[in-house]
Amino acid sequence: MSNHPFHPTASAGNPAGNHLRRHRQQAGLSQLELALRANVSQRHLSCVETGRAKPSPGTLHALLSALGVPLEECNEVFLAAGYAPRYTASPLNAPAMAMVHEAIAHILQANNPAPAIVLDSMWYITAANTSAGRLLQMAGVQPRDDAPLNLLETLLRPEGLGDQLINADEIRATAWHRASREAAGNPELAQLLQDLPCPAALAIAPSPSPVVLTRLRSAHGELKFLSTFTTFGMPLDVTVASLRIEHLIPADTHTWHTMTLAYEQVTAKP
Repeated sequence: MSNHPFHPTASAGNPAGNHLRRHRQQAGLSQLELALRANVSQRHLSCVETGRAKPSPGTLHALLSALGVPLEECNEVFLAAGYAPRYTASPLNAPAMAMVHEAIAHILQANNPAPAIVLDSMWYITAANTSAGRLLQMAGVQPRDDAPLNLLETLLRPEGLGDQLINADEIRATAWHRASREAAGNPELAQLLQDLPCPAALAIAPSPSPVVLTRLRSAHGELKFLSTFTTFGMPLDVTVASLRIEHLIPADTHTWHTMTLAYEQVTAKP
């Protein structure tokens, strides 16, 4: 029999340590680098990862924040460590979300005549500005009244928005790769991806442009947009953290002119 004391490893009854080590390795950080970022000792971090020490809620929060772990996955780590979940997931219609909706409405309105949409963690469009509605009409995409439009589905399924894109292979591959990364911590999104057709071309040659443009064919000719995202800073709620606003900024004069006219036609007084 060995005289050495038994120390549990990260694979033996240490779910919190497993989570932390996995997130650290995915971030490409050494224990020393993470310890410095989180202001904890490397020795303590090592003991936490191997199960020789139980981290306090404050230490867990510091480590997870330094790793940039999504709030929903942070809750999983807190549960694994024997603590209550730290972050709530408020319904979109909760009274506490009123200021969030006001901020979103302001951003969407200010973005006109450039299209802007709000996406949740499942890629459903939960809100859109007037110009986004006009753009979807120009693309022949008609959202259903009884269900929100899912951006992934309309990009990847036949007869959706993807069919109207001149560079459909490029956009579909980009969307698929992004959703695949997000699905690592989102089982529902992972299931949605399994149910969707995988893009035929996932290996796309690098574009000479510094960004990937969305190139849409329409009755007004080719429309070009570059995409940017807005997220909420310092979110303390899973729902708020999952929301993002995608801005489709016209990439040339023709697209700006077309979207400006389309917006003015909708908002012109009778």
